[in-house]
Amino acid sequence: MIESPAVLIVNSASRRGQENFSQARDRLTELGVELMAAHAVEDPSTLPDVVARSVAAGARTIVLGGGDGTVSSVAPQLCSTEVVLGLLPTGTANDLARTLGLPTDLARACENVANGKIVDVDLGVVGDDRFLNVSSIGLAVGVTEQLNPRLKKRLGALAYPVATIKAYRRFQTFSAKLEFPDGDHPDVELDDLLQLAVANGRFYGGGAVVAPNAGIDDHLLDVYAIPRGTPRQRWQVARHFVSGAFTESDHVYHVTTRNVRVSTVPGQAINVDGELSAHTPETFGVVQGGLRVIVPEDATVGVADISARQRARS
Repeated sequence: MIESPAVLIVNSASRRGQENFSQARDRLTELGVELMAAHAVEDPSTLPDVVARSVAAGARTIVLGGGDGTVSSVAPQLCSTEVVLGLLPTGTANDLARTLGLPTDLARACENVANGKIVDVDLGVVGDDRFLNVSSIGLAVGVTEQLNPRLKKRLGALAYPVATIKAYRRFQTFSAKLEFPDGDHPDVELDDLLQLAVANGRFYGGGAVVAPNAGIDDHLLDVYAIPRGTPRQRWQVARHFVSGAFTESDHVYHVTTRNVRVSTVPGQAINVDGELSAHTPETFGVVQGGLRVIVPEDATVGVADISARQRARS
């Protein structure tokens, strides 16, 4: 059950955001959701401030309309607080919605906000940023640079493979050093890499799976590195990329950990849930149960909300 009062905040610059704002506000009101305010935000850079002001004003639930980048941008304002996130997936990839088992139909997403259950999920940490899905280095950065808003609006999720082909044509490999502060893995140096990723969630890039056992509630980060390798090895990776089974290949480096420091030669931009907001060298970590989020009643993702249980006993 949603915690009141709630504030509706829609990234109206995201795909379908503006046209969905009024529909979401009306539908939530019909469902009995107590909205103390509703904002259609045209400038995505102001979203963290709008969320922070809403929380300071007493909002118990933030109903957020947007894509994965929208959620990541406001995650620091919600991390480790009592405030609940109700997500209306109005972005292009909506990988967090896939991970959480959320409906992408707007009306059904509103119903989930009104009637779903609250669980705790993990948040990834990279510098001052928080991320739900994946932080990537290498080819994924080139893909992000190719993903202009016009391409995403025209092709939707198909924009990702098109952008990948364009990025690959001009890509240059890099080297990386991975250090593990907790000592759970030996430090390693990797050369001639196409991509390196540190993942908190399960899905990214429009529906690709990070790794077969990756989850947003396992308190671990999945780290993988893909070398350029031979043409046959590249084909094996491409063939199993969507399923995540490529991480089981002998030539792909893959571990799980709670903390890892990544440095690269040359220095690399970091794609944080679709936004280029960090740069190597950088340390990655995880906040266990750092975000309270509404999911469907039959969802198996997430850990039963600790805060709700504590309030029930008080």
